[in-house]
Amino acid sequence: MAAVEAASVDKVGLELQAILGDRVSRSQSVRDHHGKDESWHHPIAPDIVVFPHSTEEVAAIVKICAEHGTPVIPFGAGTSLEGHVIADRGGVCIDLMQMDQVLTVNAEDLDCRVQPGVTRKQLNSYLRDMGLFFPIDPGANASIGGMTATRASGTNAVRYGTMRENVLALTVVLSDGRIIKTSRRARKSAAGYDLTRLFVGSEGTLGVITEITLRLYGIPESITSAVVSFPDLKSAVDSVISTIQMGIPIARIELLDKLQVQACNSYSGLGLAEQPTLFLEFHGTTAGAEEQAKLVGEISGEFGGSDFQWTGQLEERNKLWEARHNAAYAAQSLRPGCQLWATDVCVPISRLADCIMETQADLEGSYLQAPLVGHVGDGNFHLTLLIDPEKPEELEEANRINDRLVMRALAMEGTCTGEHGIGSGKMKFLQAEHGDAVAAMRTLKLAFDPQNIMNPGKIISL
Repeated sequence: MAAVEAASVDKVGLELQAILGDRVSRSQSVRDHHGKDESWHHPIAPDIVVFPHSTEEVAAIVKICAEHGTPVIPFGAGTSLEGHVIADRGGVCIDLMQMDQVLTVNAEDLDCRVQPGVTRKQLNSYLRDMGLFFPIDPGANASIGGMTATRASGTNAVRYGTMRENVLALTVVLSDGRIIKTSRRARKSAAGYDLTRLFVGSEGTLGVITEITLRLYGIPESITSAVVSFPDLKSAVDSVISTIQMGIPIARIELLDKLQVQACNSYSGLGLAEQPTLFLEFHGTTAGAEEQAKLVGEISGEFGGSDFQWTGQLEERNKLWEARHNAAYAAQSLRPGCQLWATDVCVPISRLADCIMETQADLEGSYLQAPLVGHVGDGNFHLTLLIDPEKPEELEEANRINDRLVMRALAMEGTCTGEHGIGSGKMKFLQAEHGDAVAAMRTLKLAFDPQNIMNPGKIISL
């Protein structure tokens, strides 16, 4: 399908201006900003960008687009990694970041309701004085709407789960402008289809998420972080598997390979041994967190782990996790001027060592650099391929490595993406993973979006 014709764009723009005024932009710079994410995928700008403040305004925008058959692309913080927001068919980008209010907090029930433009850091700052926090931490200061739309997870998922487990209800604008609520605040329900789970991870292809009700948690009495290095990747991964199988309630357990440690040392000023390394965190009572740390220290020692260091000091913990969150930028600093082809897979924990070691063998036979990091407590790891996208041979090599990684994970009963999502970048793997279920997904897409205007060209090919 071609991009929207100029005459139609002009008409849509005038109708949008009638309800939003100067919160409608056709500026090239604004459009360019909204036609890309943080991935290597080629940017394609939308025709118009709008900045709503309420669910009702989003509904009015979508109704106008539906009347003209104009594509709608929801946009958050722009931190996605699989081309989710590329406007390859033109259309209207709905920037939701000005919908940034925490609407209600029900401290007694451990839940809250927020608009989609609230970021995870903003939310936790708001909750801190109440003794509460929201644990899902994908690294970037992503918007809650974007995290919901991509079914994000991150470093805390091994203990607290993903957005799938922590979203209780949604308000969604459908493709014809109708507003629905997918659930109520009750912690469980057997009433009807579970629409909440359908929209979590839908990447804007079924509707626009405008309010999110989230599960909250009490801030732990004690938080302890640790770091331990290993002689090789297999030893590090085997210690993770043993830790998980023993049922230790670890909050975070992150793997960095030797190349990623080198990058973090240089970029973030760490002084770690340049070996495969685990970053860990323990939540609980003071005695409980200390006991967990000691148990994991013993386990890591059995697998050759050395220099196990743990601390409860806030400054030291923050430095460690800030370095982990900046791992992608640290990787990029290994090759200034490059772009990042970031990819991820997830496999059953029992196959994690095999998957990582076979992937490492692929990388040893390649001329591309690709640091490896992982949320290995739940079998999820990432490669950051450093490429020059203007060189076809590098794109071809990155594509080869990525294809082999994904097919390896699928052969091990894993998934092509643990948390990045499908977007446009991983559409080609969906059939291999889900088989005939893709046809059922396509039926759902057409039922919710018969005109195919909701973020077309993502997840499902029509």
